[in-house]
Amino acid sequence: MKPYDEELELLDSDDAEDEADAEPSSEPQASGHPSHSPVSGLYTRSNPPTFPIPFGPAPAGIRPIRKEEVRLDVDGRYPQMTVSGTISGFLVARIHWIAGLSEIGANRWQGAIWYKDGAVASFPYTDVEVTAIGSHFPAGRKLRIKFSGGGATKRTVVYKFHSKYFRTVNLEFDFQASEVADTAINTCAHPVRPASLPCETLTIPKVIRRAGCQVTANAGSQVPSPPGTTWSDMEMHDAMQIHWSRFANNAQWAMWVFYASLHEAGTGLGGIMFDDIGPNHRQGTALFVDSFIAQPPANDPNPAAWIDRMRFWTAIHEMGHSFNLAHSWQKSLGTAWVPLADELEARSFMNYPYFVTGGQAAFFADFEFRFSDQELLFVRHAPERFVQMGNAAWFDHHGFEEAAVPAEPTLQLELRVNREQARYEFMEPVWLELKLKNVGDQPRLVEADVLDADSLTVILKKQGKEARQLVPFRQKCTQPVTKALMPGESLYGTVLASAGLNGWDVAEPGTYTIQAAAHIGDEDVVSLPVDLRIAPPISRDEEYVAGDLFVQGPARALALGGTRFLDDANDVLQEIVERFPERRISLHARVALGNPHTIDYKLVLPTDDLDNLEIAVAKADPGEATELIEPVLVGEAETALESLGHIRYRTIAERTAKRLSAAGADAAAAKTIDAAIDALAAREVHGKPIKPEVIEDLKETRKELAPKPKAKPRAKAKA
Repeated sequence: MKPYDEELELLDSDDAEDEADAEPSSEPQASGHPSHSPVSGLYTRSNPPTFPIPFGPAPAGIRPIRKEEVRLDVDGRYPQMTVSGTISGFLVARIHWIAGLSEIGANRWQGAIWYKDGAVASFPYTDVEVTAIGSHFPAGRKLRIKFSGGGATKRTVVYKFHSKYFRTVNLEFDFQASEVADTAINTCAHPVRPASLPCETLTIPKVIRRAGCQVTANAGSQVPSPPGTTWSDMEMHDAMQIHWSRFANNAQWAMWVFYASLHEAGTGLGGIMFDDIGPNHRQGTALFVDSFIAQPPANDPNPAAWIDRMRFWTAIHEMGHSFNLAHSWQKSLGTAWVPLADELEARSFMNYPYFVTGGQAAFFADFEFRFSDQELLFVRHAPERFVQMGNAAWFDHHGFEEAAVPAEPTLQLELRVNREQARYEFMEPVWLELKLKNVGDQPRLVEADVLDADSLTVILKKQGKEARQLVPFRQKCTQPVTKALMPGESLYGTVLASAGLNGWDVAEPGTYTIQAAAHIGDEDVVSLPVDLRIAPPISRDEEYVAGDLFVQGPARALALGGTRFLDDANDVLQEIVERFPERRISLHARVALGNPHTIDYKLVLPTDDLDNLEIAVAKADPGEATELIEPVLVGEAETALESLGHIRYRTIAERTAKRLSAAGADAAAAKTIDAAIDALAAREVHGKPIKPEVIEDLKETRKELAPKPKAKPRAKAKA
């Protein structure tokens, strides 16, 4: 584990060893043909908008071509024997194509085009023949490709070498003071490793380069240790928003990585990936270095090296999500470009070490600190928009037809709303509840967080529109906690269906169909679809304010519990509270506005010289919090139960009461928890009362919050 200054020095270095990562070997290739100079990399060709176009005719409909890019991937680190290209025209959409290659001679390959995207009617070709003109000098490298097949006239194009990397990504690492950030490790420090693994100092930028991406880096900042020991989703999200507002004009692909201590959820949460910040689809990741990833097994032969390795793995795992890489066991659902197979035993950064057969020891005994070939193919060759952001149009018309559903399922997933009719007011956020029940006669082992939004696949379809996949605002890396679900027993969860990274998917008036799938081992448990209706606005004022609400800022505030940085979002929510107090959206707005006042709120801010960051703390204001939230949880408890949902109402009430009590507002805390007990005790779900254990748990919380009696003053001693 390196101190902060040494970590920055490692991250900033770009020595010859790092540069060699993307270079091909000079050893003979598998075919026997020697390759003394590198040929893999990015090649480009640009044309001015004039005629004639050199190097043969352009595809019909693409004339004139503005730019072409080709990515040749045949040597170097983890070659995929693939060539892909992107054609940009002045008058039409982009064309993207991918071909697999077989070697036919020295620096010559041929293959079939197996994937096309974009204006494919203008690109009929089916085959390519590739000739690389190598040189020890980059400026001398060229690539000639002959396109043929598809009934089109053959086309030959020559491209100039541009870079040995296929993509470019900008990284910035910020560190909470006194916390260890494992951005570099010694691959041989731990005895459990592959025998063939070379001993080296491996850095995060080096791993990304080996995946085919050039890495540029901003100077990192050290954040002073905050008061308290934990971070909330609100604080982490605001910290990233502040960061990206400082670097809004950086490269299009960029990522922020923040090493913090602990999340308020506890040691079971190792990291969160917040996605899609800013106009250029920037990415942000928070890593909690004192979580379970710093707790080695009791019998581990080298616990210090185990911690280093787990922190390093967690960082790159979360960063992999920022490239839109799914978990190894979730590839068959949710992919947006080609059908992928799950890789349950993959020794990849995107798999969980404890998921493979034999557990962590078996994983790291074969782990070479790399991504799988499927993942490398995606990062290097998939269309740019797929690598940057989610896309779920492929779900349209066939939904979960490819789900792995057993013939006689023993688990049942129910998606439901807590109201007689599934009708929502205009602007009312749609929080759905999920129930996973064991309907078999044997216990089933499931992950405790199987119903979290980022563990599910949720498909949303508005009548008359194509389906979309819900992409939540965060991805978590959690410690696996397995629960034995006994016959007849159920797990419960909630999900915000209204908005995510795709925008407000369930907001406009109309009818929607929503379906979800939980993933348990190699089994997909698919719910029945739920139909719901969003009512039209009841006034011009509502329609006008909705234009301000249905954007990313307010959506994030509502989903993550509030914000102290997104002032525009708070202004919109405050306007809703003041102008539409009788509408249900005001209940959700009050919770998001009041929640940040329940804690001493940490804000990560730039200093005057912009070279460092500092922590500013907005003290808890229980009076303001109570004024905003009490009308929801106490004054409108019945309506709040229906609109927030039973599970979310209980969670908000219990959390608010505990925080108010910690801030010294014992009376307000007691009033909040008492109202929750009364409201839930009088509530029914599908004609049945709320489970007694829910009420008993709330009563136990009530006892814990009871103010302790003040000590009586001692009597003065008589003279």
